[in-house]
Amino acid sequence: MPRSIGQVMQRVRIGVGNLARQALPQCCALCTATAGDALLCGDCSGALPRLAAPCPRCALPTAGAIECGACLRSPPPFVSTLAVYTYAFPVDRLLQRLKYSGALALADWAAAALAQRVVAQAGEEASLPGVLVALPLAPVRQRERGFNQAYEITRRVAPRVGIPAAMLLERVKSGPPQAALPWSGRAANVRGAFACRGDVRGRNIALVDDVMTTGATIAEAARALRRGGAASVVVWVIARTLPPGQ
Repeated sequence: MPRSIGQVMQRVRIGVGNLARQALPQCCALCTATAGDALLCGDCSGALPRLAAPCPRCALPTAGAIECGACLRSPPPFVSTLAVYTYAFPVDRLLQRLKYSGALALADWAAAALAQRVVAQAGEEASLPGVLVALPLAPVRQRERGFNQAYEITRRVAPRVGIPAAMLLERVKSGPPQAALPWSGRAANVRGAFACRGDVRGRNIALVDDVMTTGATIAEAARALRRGGAASVVVWVIARTLPPGQ
């Protein structure tokens, strides 16, 4: 059930968008074949690269989907990571179009895929988080881009899974874009970059982003939430980047 006027309005917007797509059949965003009311046709959607046997903590592939050695040696500040796809062709192109070209319709595709994955896994877990929090951008980067892709995905996921979204985290330090740095330098670049902007004490939070690469940014955001008193943090992302060579 929706829990706020904002969620009701978001469900109305989703419903109107779905009706529009049904009235005006779509072309697949990848192959341009007829896709009905979806953004991808069935063949392209079914062929998207999915993670195989991921570590439940960091979502990198492991033998038998058990917690990997790196997470056992140095547990990250989040409980688990749910990732829908591998960040590889053509998922990478779709998310780049969303992030850098402002193709916001792809936020609907991403949110639907994530919500479907969450619902499918919900039966395997004792509980779901109580609130969704989008990974915030630095203010200067959000002004340049005009939107935050993580927030656009989060606000579309919330009504689909029946969990409210809240802006409980802010970016208080900006540096070079993570994508411009080597993997080894990314943790230092985001150290101290986030702070809580609301009361998170005792709350179980899902931190939502489009892509998880090294995990440095998401880990730093999770640390800020835990320092603020969050009971637990899980990570929900559309795609997980595999280390070089995998």
